[in-house]
Amino acid sequence: MNPLTTRRMETKLDQLQQRIDFIKAIDALKEVQRKTCLFSESRYENSAEHSWAVATFALTLADYAPSGTEINRVIHMLLLHDIVEVDAGDTLCYDEEGSKDKAQREQAAADRLFGMLPTKTAQHFRTLWDEFEAEETAEAKFANALDRMIPVLHNLDTGGKAWIENSVTFDQVIAKNQKIGRSSPALWNYLLPRIQRAHQDGWLL
Repeated sequence: MNPLTTRRMETKLDQLQQRIDFIKAIDALKEVQRKTCLFSESRYENSAEHSWAVATFALTLADYAPSGTEINRVIHMLLLHDIVEVDAGDTLCYDEEGSKDKAQREQAAADRLFGMLPTKTAQHFRTLWDEFEAEETAEAKFANALDRMIPVLHNLDTGGKAWIENSVTFDQVIAKNQKIGRSSPALWNYLLPRIQRAHQDGWLL
């Protein structure tokens, strides 16, 4: 066999192994427990389940995205956005102390995990992750809105279980989630009266 052909085959095999190693590494996302309870209230969800759920959420609610939003890009962002929690763990968005070094922990995790991949794929995945974090494009804003919305729905459907367990206040929920309205007013208009009712019912401080 031609030496050049041999080297190309070896390179392809090396790159395949890199991809397999990455897939094996992110399997640990299934072990990262979140603070959000399942709708069934049988247990808490893990971060892999959340990533799948919110990506499916985007596909289902695509009609509520701003005009011109590339929904496939949103879905790709949402499938990748929490991979860093393999190393950094999940930080409740209302946890002010835990949020202080969250960005630093997640940047280091992104460097390691996406760095496992072949260069071109690593750059593509990291670009999507950075775009989600920056929240500047229409796609990133909608992805972040859905990422915020789905835990609110879980709380509304479980009697505010996670809110109560973590002493979350009404003001915190409004402050952290009003970004939903900046991307999709219809979705925020759906949530806001329900959050207000939850406050009246004592689910929020």
